[in-house]
Parts: sequence; C-alpha cells; structure tokens
Amino acid sequence: MLQLRYRPPYDWDCMLDFLRARAIPGLEVVEDERYLRTVDVDGTFGSIEVRHLPHRQSLGVRICFPDVRSLPAIVTRVRRVFDLGADIETIDAHLSGDPVLAPLVAQRPGLRAPGGWDGFETAIRAVLGQQISVAAARQLAGKLVALHGRAVPKSFLIHHDLSHVFPTSKRLASAASLGVGMPAARLSALKAVAEAAFGDPNLFRPFGNIEETVARLRSIRGIGEWTAQYIALRAIREMDAFPVTDIGLLRGAAFIEGEKTTPANLLSRAESWRPWRAYAAQHLWAAGGSRPYVPS
Repeated sequence: MLQLRYRPPYDWDCMLDFLRARAIPGLEVVEDERYLRTVDVDGTFGSIEVRHLPHRQSLGVRICFPDVRSLPAIVTRVRRVFDLGADIETIDAHLSGDPVLAPLVAQRPGLRAPGGWDGFETAIRAVLGQQISVAAARQLAGKLVALHGRAVPKSFLIHHDLSHVFPTSKRLASAASLGVGMPAARLSALKAVAEAAFGDPNLFRPFGNIEETVARLRSIRGIGEWTAQYIALRAIREMDAFPVTDIGLLRGAAFIEGEKTTPANLLSRAESWRPWRAYAAQHLWAAGGSRPYVPS
C-alpha cells in the first residue's frame, strides 16, 4: 500500500461525506471509512482503494492495475481528488480572518476542496446535476456508466460492487443515443461537452486566470456560469472558483448571516476570501447542510 502524506489537519469525515453522496453505482463505493473506484488510464482498466492513516498524516492507497507504468498517473489523480497538496494552515488562517467564517473553520479544521478524478468525467457529472438534486444526478450518472462505460476485468476489481469505468469523451460523442431520461437541452449539453473534450485534449487543463478559464468553458453549448465555475473548481482546480448562484452556497450564507442573501451580495462578500473562495464555498456548503446544485 502506498502512503501519500498531507499537511495536517485533514477533515476526512467531510471528504468521505462529499464522495459518498456522489458515488456513482458501478464506478465508486464508499464504505468502512474508505473510498474505492474503478480506474481507466489510456484504455487500461483497474481499481483503487483509499483510506485514512491519521497517525501517519497520510492516505493509504491500494492500487490494483495491470500496468505499473501507470502508477504515477494514478497517484496524481488521487492527490487531486483528495486535495493533498493544499497548504491548509495558510488557507484556514486566511479564511479565519473573516469573523463570520472563523467559527466554521474552527468547527471543521482541515476541510478540503475535493477535486475531480478526470476533467471530462467531472464536467459530465456537473451537467447531469444541473437543476436536480445530487441524489438524482448520481442515479443518472450510474445509468450513463452502465450503458456506455466499459467493464473492468474482475481480476482487477477490488470490490464486488465495482464494475465499469466512466465512458470516454469519444464514446459519448459518437453515441447515437445516450439512453438516459433527461430534458433535450441537457442531453444536448452532454453531447457538446463530449465533442469539445474529444476535440481538445487540453480542455480541462489550467488556462489563464479564473475569468479566462470560465469564459472558455462557457463557450461550450449548454455550459452556463454555475456549471463553468463548478468545473473550474473540481476539474481544473481553480481555488478561487466560486459558483455564486448555487442554492447550497446561498443557504449556507443565509445560515451564518442569519438572513437571506442574493448572489450579487454574496459575490461582494466573498471578495475578502480570495484567492481561496473554493474553500470558503466548501465551508458554506457544509454549514448549510445541503448539497450543491444549481437553482432553476
């Protein structure tokens, strides 16, 4: 088992809660204080298991994969999902400078901003989650994986509930029908994201500042401000991304402020949280007790 160190503190419970709520059937499992998922690296399939080793200030990673040359790529993705590179002491200290956020940081020291395993996967999950609950988006994603994801050989599956990898952009872009029950506009957006990702392998890599990144994503048909900010946060790891129209953020802000607010007021309020607004967003989501989705 590999051990990947982090800078303490680390809020493992909140990380697992986030991943558990979004675990796609067949692709991911969260149980017994560990996270498991299938892995696809350049068409070769396997699976991983991640658990917390708090006494070693590390995550333990078990990898079941046929090609040892892919291990660095897998480790990089694990580090991204679990936000292991965060200078959490600096981030927490900065956010604690706001008297409203300070109690939240004190309540959840070491709260991380979960990343996406793969940029394309994260973008598709974001589109699936437009205007519906996290639970509903999870079920749609499970259906998409079952219909279009490729099966992983059983000899490389760590858990019996894992079965398929996430479908590739090429597979979804070329599919005659996606086979999931969704409004036509969102189905069109899914196809547009798949086509854009297939046409540009660098689509989900850092590009300029946050404004330029969001503008590039918004040029894709069906990608609005919320979706672009969410993809920038999870996939591209823009730590100043802030999906301000998210109902979960607005609920969290109302919870800590004691009154409702508007996206415009929240955006102005968040200026002092820069350049760590993504972490402030995580605290607001946790404080509001709701999962992020975009309002209709």
